[in-house]
Amino acid sequence: MKPFREMNKHDLTARALQEEIDSRGYALIRRVLPHDELTRVLMDVTQILSRAGWLRPGHDPLERIADLSAACGDPDPAFKRTYQDVFNLESLHALPHHPALQQVMKMLVGNYLLIHPKPIGRLIFPHCERLTVHAHQDYRFMGGDPECFTVWIPLHDCPANVGPLRVVESSHRLGYVHHEDENLHVPEIPAGADVGGDWVGGQINAGDVLIFHSMTVHAASPNLSNQLRISLDCRFQDYRRVFNPANVVFAGDSGKSWEKTYAGWRSDDLKYYWKGLPIEFQPSKSEIEQLSKTEDSPGKRARYARMLSQLN
Repeated sequence: MKPFREMNKHDLTARALQEEIDSRGYALIRRVLPHDELTRVLMDVTQILSRAGWLRPGHDPLERIADLSAACGDPDPAFKRTYQDVFNLESLHALPHHPALQQVMKMLVGNYLLIHPKPIGRLIFPHCERLTVHAHQDYRFMGGDPECFTVWIPLHDCPANVGPLRVVESSHRLGYVHHEDENLHVPEIPAGADVGGDWVGGQINAGDVLIFHSMTVHAASPNLSNQLRISLDCRFQDYRRVFNPANVVFAGDSGKSWEKTYAGWRSDDLKYYWKGLPIEFQPSKSEIEQLSKTEDSPGKRARYARMLSQLN
């Protein structure tokens, strides 16, 4: 596997960043976010994980020493319960809005910056092959406009044995690649498929950000350490481009809601921030309303009805 090509925040220009993404499909930028901000979020997350029994007693939770007997991941019920507490953290949602990160993303996207409302916390136990995320493109899950970008942020130093992300260089140029869905909780690109380039990877440290295009093929490296790997996925686009409303609502009958997420927050600043932007949903609200009445299956009609109720 080839090593990442690195960029330094202090040498960054909009043209250089855009050319890097256009050419390679990714950019690894060192030392973007301050350590104290990341440590604050990591502390909030690991306190929840410690209470859930995921970490070995007798260690500082910030060390992230995993209790392998508690190993779980989506869709395990134990994982879902704990993950919801992590998702509700105000500090987790605030991190993608950090001014230093917004400055970088405006170089790529422009000033009409939309930060997607649902960041994804990754809580990865070591030595669990069934929980390793295999090759995929984020566009498979996000929809909307392909000119959308994921930023992967480790909340701690992430050497190769802890399982940082790796990407296939220039794979975004292939367009959408077929994903297998059958008998898989998370769709993935089949092993051996042509993904158009070489895998690149390496250590990514706290403060670094890995940015990649929604069509860039990527995967997690296996976590071979004794620690949980804790990271954040957040997504950015130009808000003048179409936006899939599924990225702002909660699926299924889980009972999740923004009201429940916000219940313990101290500030109102980031609550429903996207409602102040002229976002173009695709499908639109009127199209969703029509689909809630005309889809063939009751399950699909109910899905669109739930989506419409949350958007309203």
